[in-house]
Amino acid sequence: MTPTTSPSVLVTGATGRIGRAVIDRLARAGVPVRALEHRPGTARNLPGNVSVVRGDLTVPETLDAALRGIRTVLLVWAAPPDTAGAVVARLAAHVRRVVLLSAPHRTDHPFFRQPNPAATLFAELERLIAATGLESTIVRPGMFASNALAWWGGAIRGDGVVRWPYGDAETAPVDDRDVAEVLARTLHEDGHAGGDYVLTGPESLSQAEQARIAGEAVGRPVRFEEMPPGEFRSQAPEAARPAADMLLAAWKATLGRPAYVTTTVAGLLGSPPRTFRRWATDHAAAFTGAPRRG
Repeated sequence: MTPTTSPSVLVTGATGRIGRAVIDRLARAGVPVRALEHRPGTARNLPGNVSVVRGDLTVPETLDAALRGIRTVLLVWAAPPDTAGAVVARLAAHVRRVVLLSAPHRTDHPFFRQPNPAATLFAELERLIAATGLESTIVRPGMFASNALAWWGGAIRGDGVVRWPYGDAETAPVDDRDVAEVLARTLHEDGHAGGDYVLTGPESLSQAEQARIAGEAVGRPVRFEEMPPGEFRSQAPEAARPAADMLLAAWKATLGRPAYVTTTVAGLLGSPPRTFRRWATDHAAAFTGAPRRG
C-alpha cells in the first residue's frame, strides 16, 4: 500500500532484524517511511504507511530514485566497503541528515578496542559522512542480547550444556528493541543532529551468567563448560574466522573488568533499558522452538 503522505525517512537494511523493527516503530508513530529493498519481494507485510523501493548499496546509482524527496536516511551498512564513498556522496546530494548504525569502536574499554574489520569500515563511513557536511547521528550499540539465541539456542534446546570460550568475560547485552526504538526516535524527532550515542544494556554479566539466565527463562537447567579458544576458532567457518578472532580477542581483553555500561537508552527513551533477563523471558519460545503466540 502506498502512503498518502510522501515519505520523509528512508530505511536501508529494511528487511533485516533492526531495520524492520525501526520501520514498525516509525509506522506506529505515524511517520511516512520508504523501505529500501535489495531483492524483489523481500520487504513483505509492511505497515500501510510504508512504501517500498528497489535499491542496492553496491550499485549506488540505483539509490537516486529511493532518495528523491527524503530528508533523513537510516544507513545500515550490509555490503562490501568498495562503494561506501559513492553511496555517501549520493546521500549528500539528496538528503539533510544520516543516522548511521555503527559500533562503539571509539569507546575506551578493552572489549571495544580490539582490531576489527567491521570497526574499520564504520570508522571510514563516519569519516566520509563528516567530510560531506551532512548532519549526522551516530548510534553505537554494543553486544546485542539476541546473540545469545544465535550462539547458545541450539545447546539450550538440546542437552543444556553450553560450551563456549571465556565464560568469565563480562558484557552488557543491549536489547534489540531498545536499539530499534532509539534509532526510530533519532530519525523522526528533532534535536539529534550531531548526536553520538553508545547503547548498552543496564548490567554487566559474564557469559556464563547470561547462559544460565537464558536457561532459567525457559525453565531448563544450563551448565556452562569452558571451551578452549583454539577449539572455538577451529569450529568457525573459514569466512567467519576474522569475526571469531575479533570476539576471542575482545573477550580475553575484558577478563577481570566489568563491562562498559551507559545510561544512554534511559536518557533517550525516558525509561530504563530492558534487562537481559527480560529479553530472554520475552524470547523463551525461540529458545525452546515452540511456536510464538499472538
